[in-house]
Amino acid sequence: MRKIFEVSVFVLMLALAANAGVVTLTFNGLQDQEEVLNYYDGGLGGNGSGPGPTYGITFGSDSLAIISDADGGTGNFDGAPGGDTVLFFLSGAGDLMDVAAGFTTGFSFYYSAAVYAGSVTVYSGLDGTGSVLATISLPVTPDGITDTQPGCSGLYDYCPWVPIGVTFAGTAESVLFSGSANYIGFDNVTLGSGTPTSGTPEPGGLSLLGLGLACLGLIGRKKNA
Repeated sequence: MRKIFEVSVFVLMLALAANAGVVTLTFNGLQDQEEVLNYYDGGLGGNGSGPGPTYGITFGSDSLAIISDADGGTGNFDGAPGGDTVLFFLSGAGDLMDVAAGFTTGFSFYYSAAVYAGSVTVYSGLDGTGSVLATISLPVTPDGITDTQPGCSGLYDYCPWVPIGVTFAGTAESVLFSGSANYIGFDNVTLGSGTPTSGTPEPGGLSLLGLGLACLGLIGRKKNA
């Protein structure tokens, strides 16, 4: 019995060591269409949610959380890996994330882009400055209504959520998530690894109305009962 216990402790220590320095943001705990702001720096979101975890991470004012329609929000999505909330933007160049202490090794996340492609750029300096350490192109993903995928209900355009990531040399201090405003979402943003986590490690849409209509943006409308 003692040996089994010792082996279990050893395996746990290895797992903890492998994940040391890896931080994942799921955006759970923020309200629908709330600015993320200082939530991940032990502060508050734009509507007063928090305080959040003290990760030393801040977001620009264009960076918003959104909750899925199925969970009481306005989001035209489901099947997000981190829960009922994802990151998106409605104006500006995209979601800008600053990491004051910097991070190394890799960067990864899940995304959904049913209409327009996007990109993510990793910088060595704060506020999207310094050298470009990595760039990730984000192709258009399947539409959750017209091309139903496993894990998707078939009721929302933004599903599935595709994992993607990159490794790089050096220390990164900021990341810019780009694309067309209201047409791309991000979840389980993972710092320190080229592969995103698929769980929720943090502590504590509409169908088409007819043929010929374009896909809706990430903000949907409440469906009638």
